[in-house]
Amino acid sequence: MPNPVAYLMLLAWPVIAVAIYRKLPPTQATVWAILGAYMVLPPAQATFDLPAVPDLNKFTIASLAALGCTIWILKQKVAVFPNGLVAPLLMLLFVISPFFTAATNPAPIPILAGDVPALRLYDSVAYVSSQAITLIPFVLARRFLGSEEGLRVLVMALVAAGLAYSVPMLLEARLSPQLNVWIYGFFAHDFGQTMRGGGFRPMVFMPHGLWVAFFALMAAMSALVVLRQAPAARRHVWLGVWLWLMLMLVICRSLGPIAYAAFLTPLIVLAPRRIQILVAAAAAAVVITYPALRGAHKVPLDDILDIARNISLERAASLEYRIANEEVLLARAQEKPWFGWGGYGRALILDPITGRILSVPDGGWVIVLGNYGWLGYVAQFGLLVLPLLRLGREALRFRPMTIGPWGAAVALIYSANLIDLLPNNTLIPFTWLMAGALTGWVEQLVAERRNPTPASLAVATPPRRRSIL
Repeated sequence: MPNPVAYLMLLAWPVIAVAIYRKLPPTQATVWAILGAYMVLPPAQATFDLPAVPDLNKFTIASLAALGCTIWILKQKVAVFPNGLVAPLLMLLFVISPFFTAATNPAPIPILAGDVPALRLYDSVAYVSSQAITLIPFVLARRFLGSEEGLRVLVMALVAAGLAYSVPMLLEARLSPQLNVWIYGFFAHDFGQTMRGGGFRPMVFMPHGLWVAFFALMAAMSALVVLRQAPAARRHVWLGVWLWLMLMLVICRSLGPIAYAAFLTPLIVLAPRRIQILVAAAAAAVVITYPALRGAHKVPLDDILDIARNISLERAASLEYRIANEEVLLARAQEKPWFGWGGYGRALILDPITGRILSVPDGGWVIVLGNYGWLGYVAQFGLLVLPLLRLGREALRFRPMTIGPWGAAVALIYSANLIDLLPNNTLIPFTWLMAGALTGWVEQLVAERRNPTPASLAVATPPRRRSIL
């Protein structure tokens, strides 16, 4: 059980957010109000559970605090909907889809020990509010971070956050994940999952060691981007920062993020920005079509398992267990394909006698598909992949020199986060922050293409090559 310190920290965060917004420029304040809460507040088990409203935890409190500070401290009006028709439609569907889910689940699920309750209008109101709060980082990032400068601030914040978090990560890698117990009074997950390869995976104040590993990946890749852009006189410093953050990634002992790093590193170092954007867009296309491919049995699962067995039998067994669970949950989701089963564990496989959960949902895609059906899936994942798909189209139209280094870097890191939603549910407010920043950036690129300014024309025109002769 969370101790009083956990709840005091949740209550204190709006005050901390006010201080952040008073001290920092809007771009930095927007990033740190969301990222800082993710790093230091207690995991989501510490929650204020109030009637008829969404649970108030580290995610919702941080988002509401950032919105409140934007309105009352910055005195800024923020447009809710992006340009065009597709993104606003997806946002509306994302928010209202729980109404359809509740309307199509009016009956309880019979369990001998106690039925799983039906969904009521009361539930849909709370779900709709939760969906709307989820989009706050997206909306704020589009307003304040949707430019090359805003994206640079985001990258630099990830590096600084990774360096700050490296100290508690090292401590927990040595002593086991105990900081959340010592400070907030509870352990956030199964302790057995923290032991890997003869050591411990740090958790600090995040939900699981996998979340910390992906955070370390984002920080390390951000440092590599800064290293590539740094002047020659400073590159030795940034090389040391990157190597240190890569060490932090390794001590997290998670194969997936390490594999992402092995793929992203040569792309960041060697690939032109246009190629980086196109790779990110291709990853987005894979993510949005993945459930349909899985349902049609077009994903080569056996080949993937064979590759995993060649790397590690232990990791292959874990992957096989995940896949088996996903197959069962996918079949369950297909019983209510359009609007899903809703909450209370209705989308899971339950023991008909005891109600014990017999399936473990890991991938974000199968969780959304089971809870909200295809309507909810297309709304959420369509909104997430849309900026990368639009950037891919713009990369084919624009000259490579018009694609800034910071935007291309965030697109790659963000695409890795989307790919990670297939095996894990690592969707956090910072994911939505990156989505909103990229949405604002691609809108800026489109505006420059349609109405080029002298500055953009100068950038788009490469210098003439001169022959030595």
